[in-house]
Amino acid sequence: MKLGRKTTIAFLMFDLLAVGVVFNVIGAARGIYAFNGLIVAPLAMPALALIAALYLIDGFKMRTDMLSLDYASMHSIAVLSAMLATLLVTFVVIPSGYPLQQSRAVVALSFITLIPATLVHRRLLYARHLRHRKNRSLVFLGDRSSSQAFQEECALACMTQTVVVVAGENEKSDRPDDTTVTFDELLTKIDADELIVEAFILRESNRDLTPEIFQQLVNLYFSGVPTYTLELFHQVYWRKIPLYRLNQTWLFQEGFRVAREPVFERIKRINDIVCGCLGLVLATPVFLAAAAAIWFEDRGPVFFKQSRIGKNRVPFTVYKFRSMRENVTGVPYAQEFDNRITKVGRFLRASRIDEFPQILNVIKGDMSFIGPRAEWNRLVSDYEKQIPCYHFRHLVRPGITGWAQVNYPYGASIGDTLRKLEYDLYYVKHFSFTLDASIVLKTIHVMLFGKGR
Repeated sequence: MKLGRKTTIAFLMFDLLAVGVVFNVIGAARGIYAFNGLIVAPLAMPALALIAALYLIDGFKMRTDMLSLDYASMHSIAVLSAMLATLLVTFVVIPSGYPLQQSRAVVALSFITLIPATLVHRRLLYARHLRHRKNRSLVFLGDRSSSQAFQEECALACMTQTVVVVAGENEKSDRPDDTTVTFDELLTKIDADELIVEAFILRESNRDLTPEIFQQLVNLYFSGVPTYTLELFHQVYWRKIPLYRLNQTWLFQEGFRVAREPVFERIKRINDIVCGCLGLVLATPVFLAAAAAIWFEDRGPVFFKQSRIGKNRVPFTVYKFRSMRENVTGVPYAQEFDNRITKVGRFLRASRIDEFPQILNVIKGDMSFIGPRAEWNRLVSDYEKQIPCYHFRHLVRPGITGWAQVNYPYGASIGDTLRKLEYDLYYVKHFSFTLDASIVLKTIHVMLFGKGR
């Protein structure tokens, strides 16, 4: 069994053990279960809620940086979300007689205790896995330009593995560095245990594999060393679509789940309407406070309206809380220290509260809660001229939050737009309830820690 799979199973087993121990200890300490013995079966529901929430933030994947502060905050949010789900189901849905209904405090305190309990063992196991992983290498088979681009991408993604490039016999002399080898040299190092390979990466249509190399890759694949195309590697490791793969026929070659399964989109629309109406009621105090703060600062209008491009390239008017001064010109993107942004506006942007009025757009059907960012029609016109296949992102409704928004900072250039498009296209291609739920948890993290602009 692979080390990564063993560690994932260890995470799961420790989580289940933690749920059993924590609920019983806290229940006994508060005198709830002390005279009834240990409870086991009733803990299935909170255990499932916890595992589902951690799964949504990639809490069982070895590619997640579990030592980072960002992960710690998302982990806490996920566990608290599982707590709310458990409380809701326990005290609203399940009929009376369920053991956990004896005390809301036990449920709440148990989940709060589970935050450090489930995080600590993840950090320990991940640190152990990381030490082992640093000795593993990614082997790239491609030409010089694509191998350099791949190495730069790995550096940007803070990959800890060494990237080894396989060069042809006539290319080796041009690249004398230690990380460039011929395929024969690579096999020799693997056989001598001088090199441990995590995965092979092939650049599509960029290199013809000889039958010998192909057979060796097959043998290594069956021995547990996977081979990915470069596009698949982007999707599996970085969860985005590389733009080099896009062309005018890519949409028809790949197909999109949303185009094949419109039922999911209809269910999502019903969910948007229900959650939009509920959110509008719950957010009323925030609406009033934000509107008052904006008006008192400069006596200007509360709302900002702008034409944006929606699903199927249909324009619509978006509503936001005004965060900039009126009648001030400048570049179309907001900069990090933009003097056009008001004091109140800076807080609204950082907390994403400026996006709240878009709930009205969601209810109207112009937008969804989750999807690609709705861009200004003037910018979209420029992007479609400069970026091939940019219009693919308009296959779904734009969203208040989305996969690109939670994975990449605010875009302030055409380069940023290209990078965010990779995440947008990944979302469009992998459109699902699971991905939407993951985005919701990551968005809460962004709002709590003020990462908007």
